Amino acid sequence: MRQLFWDATNPHSIPPGQPYRWDDANLFFQDGIGYAREPGDPGFVPYGPPPDPLSSLTQPKRRKTMPKSDYIQNRDADFSAQLNTFKLNIAPYVATFGLTTAQVDGQAADAAYFAYALACQEVCINGSQQWTAWKDLIRDGGTPPASGAPAPGVLPAAVPVVAPGVEVRFRALVKMIKAHPAYNEGIGQALGIEGAAQTGPDFATFKPVFAVELRGGQVFIAWTWQGQSAYLDMIELLVDRSDGKGFVFLAQDTTPGYADSTPLPATPAKWTYKAIFRVGDQRVGQWSDEVSITVGG
Repeated sequence: MRQLFWDATNPHSIPPGQPYRWDDANLFFQDGIGYAREPGDPGFVPYGPPPDPLSSLTQPKRRKTMPKSDYIQNRDADFSAQLNTFKLNIAPYVATFGLTTAQVDGQAADAAYFAYALACQEVCINGSQQWTAWKDLIRDGGTPPASGAPAPGVLPAAVPVVAPGVEVRFRALVKMIKAHPAYNEGIGQALGIEGAAQTGPDFATFKPVFAVELRGGQVFIAWTWQGQSAYLDMIELLVDRSDGKGFVFLAQDTTPGYADSTPLPATPAKWTYKAIFRVGDQRVGQWSDEVSITVGG
């Protein structure tokens, strides 16, 4: 090994004579003195070509992906259609994801039975409305329709019953598929299991909305993300304590709800707050409306 001094170059680098780097695995300190391991020393790590200083410029920048809504459809009719889309389009991907016959057949049975239950519900709802109208007519009087009393509803042909938890099973199956290395968004679109991309707030009009109140001898600022936490990093709070200084910086907060720890004055005073959201080191959106509270005294 050899002792190091400032501006020392590495005779063993490729090419030779390159400056030593702080992350060099062969550098170490002992008793406050720097040393470099050399070929033949225990623990010596062979050198390779120096890193290309332009390589970081040629690497593709990682794109920030937009958050997506839950892929599961909320309305029953839409969820039933989603189950059916998956059932009709999964066949080409069975081998790709290593799905078993039981998994594929089970999902198909769930789709069929949920559609059957939904159709039965529709028949019953329609029949209920008709019979309610007929009941009211019979009780209160009036002219009955030419068709007379409602006809009994006809349910669709029965299908094999499945256990409760269709959505739970579907989510578990989709989770397994999405975790597979072969999965991509295109496949997800074909199977109907990709949520819609959410768009951020319109910063031309978006601004914080909050309230202030006294809690335990402090002013509490009750702010929230207003449903846009995926697009925001923090909130910046300013306060005017009616002391002639105008608005001054109070805090940058990343957790909704902030307690102003400044002691309350001995005499009544009006404290006024305003806020703006931030993304990184940039303010975004508009300043909030000013919100005031009387404190002290």
